[in-house]
Amino acid sequence: MSDPERAVMEAVRAKGHILLATHFNPDGDALGSLLGLAEVLEGMGKNVFRYLENPVSTLYRFLPGCGQIQTEMAKVREFVARAGDDFLAICLDCSDTHRLGRHGAELAGFRPLMVIDHHRGHEEFGDSDWIEPHRSSTAEMVYDLAVALGADISSRAAECLFAGINTDTGSFCYESTSSHTFAVASDLVRLGVRPDRVTSNLYNNYTLGRLRLMQEVLATLEMHERDRIAVIRVTQKMLARTFTTMEDTEYFINLPRAVSSVRVAVFLKEVEPLHISVSLRAKGMCDVSLIAARFGGGGHRNASGFRAKGQSMEAIRDALLQVLRQELQR
Repeated sequence: MSDPERAVMEAVRAKGHILLATHFNPDGDALGSLLGLAEVLEGMGKNVFRYLENPVSTLYRFLPGCGQIQTEMAKVREFVARAGDDFLAICLDCSDTHRLGRHGAELAGFRPLMVIDHHRGHEEFGDSDWIEPHRSSTAEMVYDLAVALGADISSRAAECLFAGINTDTGSFCYESTSSHTFAVASDLVRLGVRPDRVTSNLYNNYTLGRLRLMQEVLATLEMHERDRIAVIRVTQKMLARTFTTMEDTEYFINLPRAVSSVRVAVFLKEVEPLHISVSLRAKGMCDVSLIAARFGGGGHRNASGFRAKGQSMEAIRDALLQVLRQELQR
């Protein structure tokens, strides 16, 4: 056991009121880790506050505990005040305070603060930062923490953690998937997870609008550098036409990435005019976390992203293509 993991474990044992938070627009790993850890801690008799900046995406509302999530900072402050010295904050799957959202600075100011994460290029901002970039997911780390604590992992917690591992490994396909990842997943199934139910909720739960949006997004497909770079995009006009939201684009980037010749897939998303969110997915030797870092973002070797303001989609695409071409020529 590493010293940071031991510090997190000791802090959890010592405190009775625990605030859990993760990054804005949480993916399956962020949300599954938060909800799974909350179930584990409550099983230990802890008083747990689950905080998210915004309500849970419809894609993940099947996960146990979603109804207990709070989005109001005023309630967070009340919880912290009631806890007094019997308080601990834990930030999950978040590489820097900016990713905590508009209240990030305040959330990071609650002490003591423990951080559990597996992103490269992590900005250390906790009293103890347990960071293991080789891990498949933060959910895998939460499982190990629960085992180290000797805590029970309920079927509800197991389902949340399994969903987190499943999504952050690309259904156990990414490079970070290890023998330990499979061992953890196996134990979660033993504890009551139904993989068919989880995967059906994650990947077979489309609305008609989402299917029509996918049709429009795929129509934007551009291939570059001898079909090794694929670029797709979504605009606010597309969302309006199909009566969908940005959360309906989840997993779309995996479609161009699946083309056999593609080494890097790029998804440009218009959050608002001149505010573009960019997702990068890679296969092979290209490390998109380093590319994202050049644009102020970060993530993992095969899955990263960044945001840009004040530039058009075309300008961002062109700048990215220039960097990606250089990377693929190495």
